[in-house]
Amino acid sequence: MTLDATLARIDSDLPQALDRLMALLRIPSISTDPAYKADCDTAADWLVSDLASIGIAAEKRPTPGHPMVVGHVDGDGPHVLFYGHYDVQPVDPLNLWDRDPFDPAIEETPKGRVIRARGASDDKGQLMTFVEACRAWKEVNGSLPCKITFFFEGEEESGSPSLIPFLNENAKELKADIALICDTGLFESKTPSIMTQLRGLCGEEITLTGATKDLHSGMFGGAGQNPIRVLAKILGNLHDDNGRIQVPDFYDGVPELDPEIKAQWDGLNFDHASFLGDVGLSKPAGEQDRTALEMLWSRPTAEINGIIGGYTGDGFKTVLPAQARAKVSFRLVGQQDPHAIRDNFRAWVQAQLPEDVTAEFHAHGASPASQMATDHPAFEQSRAVLGAEWGKEAAFTGCGGSIPVAGYFKSILGMDTMLVGWAKDDDQIHSPNEKYDVESFHKGIRSWARILDAIS
Repeated sequence: MTLDATLARIDSDLPQALDRLMALLRIPSISTDPAYKADCDTAADWLVSDLASIGIAAEKRPTPGHPMVVGHVDGDGPHVLFYGHYDVQPVDPLNLWDRDPFDPAIEETPKGRVIRARGASDDKGQLMTFVEACRAWKEVNGSLPCKITFFFEGEEESGSPSLIPFLNENAKELKADIALICDTGLFESKTPSIMTQLRGLCGEEITLTGATKDLHSGMFGGAGQNPIRVLAKILGNLHDDNGRIQVPDFYDGVPELDPEIKAQWDGLNFDHASFLGDVGLSKPAGEQDRTALEMLWSRPTAEINGIIGGYTGDGFKTVLPAQARAKVSFRLVGQQDPHAIRDNFRAWVQAQLPEDVTAEFHAHGASPASQMATDHPAFEQSRAVLGAEWGKEAAFTGCGGSIPVAGYFKSILGMDTMLVGWAKDDDQIHSPNEKYDVESFHKGIRSWARILDAIS
């Protein structure tokens, strides 16, 4: 059978596939630091060359920032676009790494062999699982099973400033039947999952100002208004006793969870006590009429991410501060409008201000949630075959975080995205000593071969 022969080739070629990944991992493609601009360019060149070695017509496309890599291969059946990013996070603090983050190595650990390097999991290792699946398929069969567009970005870790203009300018070329992204993970590090919901994000910074300068609390305390006290009261009003968010019209556009999806989530038997216990917590703190997975994947949130005001140094200073600041973020779901959320939050804050206190606001990004239409046949076709590789039935899951590119594929290119990844919870992405299990790399390649076979 074609698939069996392809899987056998993947198994026999694993040492060479690891060598290719190591070569890519050695390139310090840190997108946020201008000092590494040339390295990002080198990483793009490496990918163009590697795709060309499979017979894929690929090229490096310039942007105002780091280049995109775009490749095309014709074929019968559906047209899929595969997206990944070749840029990586900075490595600081370097002293917490056990080895040079750009000197990758295979290490033996109590849980098995791992690839240790910056970018091993996020996202070079994941990106290369798809490329290696295509390589094996092409070597065995002489051609790929369907029409594929390869689209690799070099600015994902620095806010993707060039992405939207590039999508708009190249929409006709990039549009496909469905997009595939490998930048997610296994559920609880063992169950294959296809993410169908991603939360959006809205960030706000508030500055409350009272007096024209900091005041002595013995001379003005009691008579003078304290912005920290005002800010604390407002933030304390953000949730009611059951965890429900009190900003007016906040829940507009929040859907109820589809019963079939809820049944899949319930079937995962998520152990929230263990999940919270690992970080020293015990009780879910969100809306009390929702399960923990609903809180994490399908319900919106309002979180206070930082508070600043008054004297915060060593010792004590009896000051009545002139200003107090807070950073607040909202994770959004369904059809919630991040701009309406921002406007309503600001009006809600303003309505609670006493005399002598004014508020200023600073926006920190706004992106809507993404909901995938799982009625596209690729979703069930892929879910059906992943269990054969991982020994556990795959599930449609949600994601508490935000992957804006999936939303842009929908709004700009008009196509849904299937997010499938092989990362594990302990991969330490964005942290020192990032790793990617050799098993994740190997079985990830095999999984993509199964998916390509199923959807084509």
